[in-house]
Amino acid sequence: MKRKIYLLSAVILLTVTVIVLSCKKSALDTSDPNNLTTGNYYKTAAQLKAGVNAIYAVMHQNNLVSREWYYLHDTRSDEVAPGGGQLEAPRLQLINNTDDPTNSVMNSVWNGWYTVIFRANVVTDNASNVTDDPADAKKSVGEAKFLRAWAYFDLVSMWGGVPLVTSVPKNPTDFKPRADVAAVYAQIIQDLTDAAAVLPGKSATDKGRATAAAANAMLGRVLMQQGDYAGAKAALLKIPTSGADGYSLTPRYLDNFEIATEFNQESIFEVVFVDKGDNGYNWGGESATEAQSTVRNQEYCPVAWRNLIPSNKYLNEFESTATGAAKTDPRFSYSVYQSGDVYNNGASVLTDADQNGNSSVLHGVTKKISWRKFMIIYQESASTASFHPGGNNQRIIRYSEVLLNLAECANETGDIAGAVNYLNMIRARADVAMPSYPTAQYPVGSKADVTKAIMHEKMVELGDEELRNIDILRWRKKGYFTTEPIANFKAGRDELLPIPQAELDNNPLVAGHQNPGY
Repeated sequence: MKRKIYLLSAVILLTVTVIVLSCKKSALDTSDPNNLTTGNYYKTAAQLKAGVNAIYAVMHQNNLVSREWYYLHDTRSDEVAPGGGQLEAPRLQLINNTDDPTNSVMNSVWNGWYTVIFRANVVTDNASNVTDDPADAKKSVGEAKFLRAWAYFDLVSMWGGVPLVTSVPKNPTDFKPRADVAAVYAQIIQDLTDAAAVLPGKSATDKGRATAAAANAMLGRVLMQQGDYAGAKAALLKIPTSGADGYSLTPRYLDNFEIATEFNQESIFEVVFVDKGDNGYNWGGESATEAQSTVRNQEYCPVAWRNLIPSNKYLNEFESTATGAAKTDPRFSYSVYQSGDVYNNGASVLTDADQNGNSSVLHGVTKKISWRKFMIIYQESASTASFHPGGNNQRIIRYSEVLLNLAECANETGDIAGAVNYLNMIRARADVAMPSYPTAQYPVGSKADVTKAIMHEKMVELGDEELRNIDILRWRKKGYFTTEPIANFKAGRDELLPIPQAELDNNPLVAGHQNPGY
């Protein structure tokens, strides 16, 4: 049975209070080594690192990267469409923009991110107690601040002003009101700046942890969202491109979405998953078997639930000889499956019957098309892959995104030639080899031309990687869309999600402060 976890900021405050009170000493109290509390733990660098590991563990839960996080991001973009009638009501609400404050998917992500924030605050609050290895303790604080910044960036992007909690509450009435958006962004920028200053480069053995490059890449995202393109460019240019810590594009595009090529030269940060070895659903919390793998394969796989499929807009965005382009973009076939494609290491052929639910329209032709990125069907049979929680790591930041963000920063600061150069680096990937800009469809002779090329290139390069909705927020504000990209979008309402009803009910300082239109 699916276990729903509701960890509201209000409930978190109460939990912390119980912990704090349980640590209160009297003259007869002695320290029990078998009863760990915040009062007798976090004394060594190893213990502080264990606290950081507890933050990463939240990412594996269903309410974040294992399931609901990518679903919430995807449904707030124009890249996806409903896969079929089996779609659960809360998910259908999100894609149709009919969600309300009780939506369970939205609530799950809110609660997941506040769990991350709480655990990060535990680390930052207790770091000063560590004396055996101050350098390692600084690294742990850097990781905690990176993860806290990511949490707040997701929250402020989707909900606007949110309760800003940066330390462990001391009593059950220590509620926080919704902070101004500017204050939330200031905290995010400070956290990422601090993290970038203390985090190391790549590690050959300790993989899956935040690095200085990850902090600078995330800082670039954040500053772009704030309109500070010069600052974003400066942060992004700090990411090394040579030496042991250097990043570059992989020659093979699909290396960014398959298990054997995790932690490659292009991957700056990824959330680690492990195949738990069975076909059991991934419901549950943080037990050894439940919080290892991701449900993404079950959600999107062509032979599984297929809850979301690529939108017609996304599919028709790729350059194609069918529409007069000089070459069909090979990233189309790397990103999606369609009937006739092979899978299972070439042993099986995908059919219409394999793919339940809705069809797509590609260049006027109706056909069944499904997502390919992060699916494990490329190496497994339909019977194995259909309900198999996967061990495929979720790539959160790729170097290709850095190049595309640098292109946007260059274009916005008057360097059109530099922007085009970054775009052509993406198109020159060995197994992509698309014609360099300018092309007949994308002349790139002006800032507006280059903006159009950037918007195109980001969609076809980074599709279904939970970035499009953030780009849409920024570009909508700048007036770059001639028509609204999101179907059923209601201006003045759908720019933000509703504050969860449970938060309104439990936090008296948030009650009565709902987002407009809800």
